[in-house]
Amino acid sequence: MNVRNARRGRYGSPQRQRGVSIVLLAIGLFMLLAFTALAVDGSNLYVARNELHNAADAGSLAGARMLYTADGSSVNSDANQIATDAAMANSSQNETVEVLSALRGHWSFATRTFTPNDSLDPVDLFGRTAEDLDSDPNFINAVEVVTARQQSQVEAFFGRLFGFEGYDVVARSVAYIGFAGSLRPEDVDQPIALCRQALVDPSGNYSCNVGRFIPEGDQTGGWTNFLHDDKGGASANEVRPLVCGDGNPNEMRFGEDISTNNGQIDSAFGDLYDCWVEKTAKEEVWTLTLPVIDCEDGVSPSNPLIGAVTVNIVWMNQQSNQIDQRAPQRMQLPPEDSGGTSPGTWSHSSTSGVERWNSFVDAFNLQKPGGAPAYWNSQQQQSGWKQKSIYFLPSCSYHDPKGQTGGENFGILAQIPVLVD
Repeated sequence: MNVRNARRGRYGSPQRQRGVSIVLLAIGLFMLLAFTALAVDGSNLYVARNELHNAADAGSLAGARMLYTADGSSVNSDANQIATDAAMANSSQNETVEVLSALRGHWSFATRTFTPNDSLDPVDLFGRTAEDLDSDPNFINAVEVVTARQQSQVEAFFGRLFGFEGYDVVARSVAYIGFAGSLRPEDVDQPIALCRQALVDPSGNYSCNVGRFIPEGDQTGGWTNFLHDDKGGASANEVRPLVCGDGNPNEMRFGEDISTNNGQIDSAFGDLYDCWVEKTAKEEVWTLTLPVIDCEDGVSPSNPLIGAVTVNIVWMNQQSNQIDQRAPQRMQLPPEDSGGTSPGTWSHSSTSGVERWNSFVDAFNLQKPGGAPAYWNSQQQQSGWKQKSIYFLPSCSYHDPKGQTGGENFGILAQIPVLVD
């Protein structure tokens, strides 16, 4: 048999081999073109999508930042438009960003879902657990923005070879407003930190119906210099200049320890007492926003910051003697406790300071730790009438949003939102 012919029969002719090579080359060129199209158009899509995400983020954050009115008493009806305008102020590859929707509503961390809700009514934050609020769709706490490039599609380059004229791209963002956590300069008013344990009921819910006084026990509160200081312990020289000043001079960071002092600082208390008398004439409540700390292990030398609370200072007692002369006789009730727009007034004309004080305790529901009324009695160590004490009632009113999202619920919403989806 002819070897040459055998080989030709086994492998085919040179012409056939060249034909196969051309087919393989065509397939290779097609695959190379496809990968090039994927790389070029994919990169272009990635850039466009990122820019749309940036626009959606900007819109949702802007809307959430203005989700409530300045005094926190109502949901802002303009929040959706603010979110839309902020998103459209961005561009994607020099094309105007389209906003498919900008909606206020409720974000649930438990289900990781956003539920649109156009309600303008704020919900009552008092006596509500975090889980309860998280599952309540009427708690307006977030803004969702969806952006797109549909009218002006993202340009297709090599994709045109495969029949694509352009690409639709959509991006979504949800920004959430929680409760005041990290506090910006001057967000709180006085160098006093209140304990979480003095603000919650036995179930752990924030309660604005029970008044307390400090210092009383080791879980009501103490002086602070507002500082995140490793050495701990707030000294008189650090605290006194802050009394009746402009509040915290620097940012206070949620979850980090701030320096505290569980002892009495006589000079600071004297200055605070004078300031209270000047501002209230001892006949009006003094409304203050104060930092909240966790006092599980007591107060001092440092405690973690967990939020902020607004309280009504209803009385300050500088000395424990001469109760007949020093006990309150008249005090304006907080607006939320009077049943109307104009505050009511508590008054008592008895010449007996004990009677006046005990009536005052009942009017403001002032309690000792454990729930007993803070009445006066002859055994001063067990009395609710104590020297150098500050009597306060957590406020039930709506409050100006403050600080950054992240804290626990003590009735103050944050002003700075965070992205959650």
